[in-house]
Amino acid sequence: MEVLEAIRGRRSYRKEFSPTPVPREDMQEILEAGVLAPSGCNLQTTRFVGVDDPAIAHKLAEAYGKPWAATAPAAVVLLSKPYPKTPGGSRHVEDFAAAAENILLAITAKGYAGVWIEGQICGEPASRMAEILHVPEDLQPVIYIPFGRPVQEASKPPKMSFEERAWFNRCP
Repeated sequence: MEVLEAIRGRRSYRKEFSPTPVPREDMQEILEAGVLAPSGCNLQTTRFVGVDDPAIAHKLAEAYGKPWAATAPAAVVLLSKPYPKTPGGSRHVEDFAAAAENILLAITAKGYAGVWIEGQICGEPASRMAEILHVPEDLQPVIYIPFGRPVQEASKPPKMSFEERAWFNRCP
């Protein structure tokens, strides 16, 4: 799949997944997409846990608390240190955001569907996920992406036109 095709086809999927397992080779490539993401000052602050064991994926979904997520046979959890964002300092938020988008595009390119979950795991859900995954104390889960083969088609949200959002050489 060409990159623009994956970008155009990517959808946030919050519906039932097929129980079809995600092969380790696919998980490896999906994680590699995250590792290859750009990183501010090349600090490479984001870490990744690929979950291809459906039992562990189910435990993560329970920590998240949404029934549809419990049907996902796989997940990726992005980890980061709680760095302060200061001038000239860490760009950890940008790092994990770029990695998450790369991962979502890789998921789409392989025919899977998933969704980026960030704010909804703050606090207790992230603590439970950290416990499930044996995350070291200096790291914390910041993004949870449950994924798998979609059972239903994801709806395409309305988008503003290109001309409303992008211009050449100057703003209108």
